[in-house]
Amino acid sequence: RRVLLLGEGNFSFAAGLCGAQGTHVVATCYESEREAAGRGGAARSIRRLRDSGAEVVFSVDCTKLKEHFSPGKREFDRIYFNFPHCGRKAGVVKNRQLLAGFFQSCAEVLAQEGEIHVALCNGQGGTPADQPRREWHNSWQIVAVAAGAGFILSDVHPFGAEAIDGYKCTGYRSQDKSFCVEGALNHVFTRSTAPLCFTPLSCKMQLGSQKVSFQVPQVLVDKIDRGFLEVNSNHPVRTIKEKLSAGLSQAFPVHNISSCLPLLHQGHPDGICHSNIFWITLSPGEAPGTQETSQGQANAVLFSHFGQDTDRKAQEGCPVPKQFYLRPSLLPHAQAIIQKRAFSPGTLQVLSGPVFRKCRISPHSMPVFHELLVVLAVSRGTESSWIQALVDNIQTTVNSLHQGVPGAKPSINLQEAASFGAELNDFAAFERQLGEIQHFLCAGADPEPSGSCVGLIRTAPDEFKSSELIVVSASLNLDLLAMLLCGISDWRMLWTSDRRFLRQFPEGELRLFQSFSLYPPSYVHDVSFWVPDGEEFDQVAFHTLARKVSGETVVSIQLRDNFQQPGTGRRSLCYRVTFQSCDRALGCREAAEMQLQFREEMQQHLGVTLR
Repeated sequence: RRVLLLGEGNFSFAAGLCGAQGTHVVATCYESEREAAGRGGAARSIRRLRDSGAEVVFSVDCTKLKEHFSPGKREFDRIYFNFPHCGRKAGVVKNRQLLAGFFQSCAEVLAQEGEIHVALCNGQGGTPADQPRREWHNSWQIVAVAAGAGFILSDVHPFGAEAIDGYKCTGYRSQDKSFCVEGALNHVFTRSTAPLCFTPLSCKMQLGSQKVSFQVPQVLVDKIDRGFLEVNSNHPVRTIKEKLSAGLSQAFPVHNISSCLPLLHQGHPDGICHSNIFWITLSPGEAPGTQETSQGQANAVLFSHFGQDTDRKAQEGCPVPKQFYLRPSLLPHAQAIIQKRAFSPGTLQVLSGPVFRKCRISPHSMPVFHELLVVLAVSRGTESSWIQALVDNIQTTVNSLHQGVPGAKPSINLQEAASFGAELNDFAAFERQLGEIQHFLCAGADPEPSGSCVGLIRTAPDEFKSSELIVVSASLNLDLLAMLLCGISDWRMLWTSDRRFLRQFPEGELRLFQSFSLYPPSYVHDVSFWVPDGEEFDQVAFHTLARKVSGETVVSIQLRDNFQQPGTGRRSLCYRVTFQSCDRALGCREAAEMQLQFREEMQQHLGVTLR
């Protein structure tokens, strides 16, 4: 591998690295050879480097690396920059500018899987790893600066000066003097995945005897066809689904519904708030008859990207006839099976697949997640024992799963529905719209409202006209279970396109997730506006628009002020919008551009008047 060292003072660090097997060292400094050789011990280190076959290059500007190397020698696997500084008494602003130019230059010479190592004195970096931590404005803000060039902080650890044979720091205020490196940290940066380009996506599917197509809502373009549950997937969501199914099959007769279930439903879902639904308009001339739709199965689903000249009427945000919508639950499919009597009493019908729900933004609120639905018909009067057997089986399976995941130890506890009240998370709150719930399945001994509810159990005594049978169903949010078992704090990480996520789960093995993007920077923007007179402000639509505009980089929306103007009665709202990505680089300029676009689209789609 090719290793580039920048800003070497006396070349003692480079000399300590040279000679490593399989490594070619290129050591550089900003000064000329005559100036560099005058530093104490530099001449000896330079000779040692050259004798070992390393390259030594002088007068190298770290912000213009591409200019100093020929095209064939321009790619490096690792770049070191120890204790960068503009010199003399340069302040934090100038040193941030130096780092910004350095990272932009690294983007042109670093290998795709390469690393950048930047050592800083204690407190300079501005991350929680610094102890004590400086105030943000007085730090070098290295993670935010690197994000502007497309890099994320993937590791940070103490700078091990003692591990480098013969290393001696020098360059204090541009002099041949040492400085204190106690508590210094080495920051390791890697390339981020590129920002997502949300090209309009067309979905084609079979409904009855007719093929139909529709445009996927922009907020779902990168989520609707990911195949997490497919046979060749090693995603933790599939692993948990397979383990739960296997556990159920050991205790009950199981029938897995393997046919492709329709993504689209027709009509108006009873009891569900319409602002929580992704409404769909079929392409012109392709709407099937009601009978075909209700009986149709999605035998095939095909996806293709629209061109830029796509009819704007199909874009999300235009008036949508409320006829078709993306399925918010698998429960209607189970009800169809029950109505057809296509089951045997006591046999579990197991369905699984993604479901889609508009919701507010939070670490545990997902516009799409994978549902595992278990349905069975039992003799009336025996439902309590069946429910307990079902819960015990699920708890045993989950307990066996987390035993192999050190540090993540949730437990599944059965809680009465009435014990939660207003503390339900968005998943459970939406499920209440689908019908009465007897029991919640919650992770942890002391459930917290932030995201503890991972499943629920309901009974449907009216599904049969017969008085002998009653239907019991259990719904599990596989994504929330994966987060809890693998220690994933943000649901967005489950959907990342960065390959480093799935590499942590080889062959479907569950492990405690280690984030590859540490201390991601956040950017706070406020927006204030007048609400249209006489209208209730739709917060779900507001949050959904933020998801769409930001590509899921808005991590929090908080109401800061609710003001009613005396005399006119006009109402003004002020929200604080926080941008932060969990898996890719997000710079302050990109966040500011998103905020401006958000403001524009709020006026267009929500009818508000900006203040």
